[in-house]
Amino acid sequence: MCGICGFNFEDKALIKKMMDLLQHRGPDEEGSFTDKNISLGHRRLSIIDLSTGQQPIFNEDNSKVIIFNGEIYNYKELKEELEELGHKFKTNSDTETIIHGYEEWGPNVCNRLNGCFAFAIYDLTEKTIFLARDRLGIKPLYYTNEKNFIFASEIKSILVHGMPRLVNQTALSNFLTFRCNPTTETMFKNIHSLEPAHYLIFKNGKFTTTKYWDLVFDQSKISMRLAKKKLLDHLKQSIKYRLMSDVPLGAYISGGIDSATVTALMNEHMQEPIKTFSVGFSDKEYSELPAAKVIADHFKTDHQEIIVDPDTSSLLPKIVWHNDEPMSDPTCIPTYLLSEETKKKCTVVLTGEGADETLAGYFQYKMMKTYQSFIKRFPYSFRQSVIFPAINQAPDEIKQKFFKYGSDLGEQGKIRLNKYLLSPNPEKAYLSMVSIFDDDEKKEVLSKPSVDIEPSTKKFFKDNNVLNNTLHYETKTTLPANLLMKVDKMTMAHGVEARVPFLDHELVEFCSYISPKFKMNKFTEKYILRKTMKPFIPSTVVKRKKQRFFVPINKWFEGQLKDVTQQVLDEKHITKQGIFNPQYIEKAISGLKTSPLFYARQLWSLLNFQLWHKQFIENTDLKVLSKL
Repeated sequence: MCGICGFNFEDKALIKKMMDLLQHRGPDEEGSFTDKNISLGHRRLSIIDLSTGQQPIFNEDNSKVIIFNGEIYNYKELKEELEELGHKFKTNSDTETIIHGYEEWGPNVCNRLNGCFAFAIYDLTEKTIFLARDRLGIKPLYYTNEKNFIFASEIKSILVHGMPRLVNQTALSNFLTFRCNPTTETMFKNIHSLEPAHYLIFKNGKFTTTKYWDLVFDQSKISMRLAKKKLLDHLKQSIKYRLMSDVPLGAYISGGIDSATVTALMNEHMQEPIKTFSVGFSDKEYSELPAAKVIADHFKTDHQEIIVDPDTSSLLPKIVWHNDEPMSDPTCIPTYLLSEETKKKCTVVLTGEGADETLAGYFQYKMMKTYQSFIKRFPYSFRQSVIFPAINQAPDEIKQKFFKYGSDLGEQGKIRLNKYLLSPNPEKAYLSMVSIFDDDEKKEVLSKPSVDIEPSTKKFFKDNNVLNNTLHYETKTTLPANLLMKVDKMTMAHGVEARVPFLDHELVEFCSYISPKFKMNKFTEKYILRKTMKPFIPSTVVKRKKQRFFVPINKWFEGQLKDVTQQVLDEKHITKQGIFNPQYIEKAISGLKTSPLFYARQLWSLLNFQLWHKQFIENTDLKVLSKL
């Protein structure tokens, strides 16, 4: 992977500053091109064609130039096709395939590419900038058109232009709900994210964006037997594509079926033991290392374990800097540390991300199925007078097992469970489960009225197939905004390229067509994947239920994070800042005793936002924050 940046005027010093801020994404080389109408910059992480793949790259007559971040896995097939059409290649890189494809097919080149990508092509004749982002949003790309048109792989590179740094209230509202911002707006007002599966054309001071691909959930009548065969074929092809590399590669493994699938199918192609990496915690209650070791031992991999201690939470300011926006997924910390160690042995890793969203692996999917099959069938009055009291009186361990809103979320969990049970529609039920702050809590925590975020979910929950609706929503929104940005930015912080075979677009399309019953059979998640991979992986892994990768932030708030929280969420500073209500923060800190996980998640979000605000809005030095 790499880092790209550019703007619609010439300034060699400014493009160099932008490139320097992307050096971690591309530590191997840099390149630029400028004329009076354009400045393009590129930082390279060398993966393919190490000797001749330097960027920017021009077409035959130097009328078009490209900078590219990503990998095109089918570039060899496309190159053969383009050569037959008369195109002349100067390199063996996948980058050059894109620019010749753009010459031949125009914007439709995006539909021909299999891979993860964000690229910019400048047409020197037409004075046109063409930006494109991959279908699932694996690679980031940001832009602004305030005064000038500017784009980059990371927001921090855009900020060197000196534009006003203002908090986007809509993005803040979304962040408080989803712990990320699943819209095309960013936390910086007037800076946008190019939506996945879209391209942008900028000309004569104006731009348009166009969708070139979409995901359609249209059930076929394919049998389970044939579906298993096709799923395995897609997985094998996807893994084979993603082993394309001229540098060492490995895999991240947990104890689950996703990473076991990746490791098993990689193993069919590797001559040497696969280099595998796992991360866990010193507190064994939260560690998946023993389960991951089962997979490593079974496939005889060259395995390395990384332990995360509570002290590593001091890395949070640096992690927030790499994320560009506040993103309160605490697994950023173990992913960051895992990538740091990985770089010592590998430059490329394959991961299991995306399997849960495509094949129904998360717990909220079970809850949505329960809502559709059971809860919504009963009148509101019956739910209120009979169902909720009955569940509320059940032992905590029962509630925790079936609802995950029992003892782990404490008293506040009971309130959320009540909202779920009494939800008038699937959309409200979904939001009651996944929200870090729901609408009522946002009204309390924000000093100003909250921006309504419901329209971002409304268009997805429009028919009776609640499971597919939920999968569709998360694949299009929180998957790229949270999970994929976490993986991209935490790996690229150390110059590591992460590849996600479960998100090959042809595989994702196939999964959208198969019956929801194949994905979740009764309440067995990823049912078809378990059946498909049964001959290839240990039976204990096939039978193992989905385990959330739990980061013990509630315990961190009792230890090292206690002092940091008091400083960053100080009442005087919060009051002066005018964004949050200090009384709610005090309530959340006190609530750690009765509802530890519930309030720990909320405080983690507020802490991440404040660290972001100090760095990017208040311009506090990173070194100062690291000493807090």
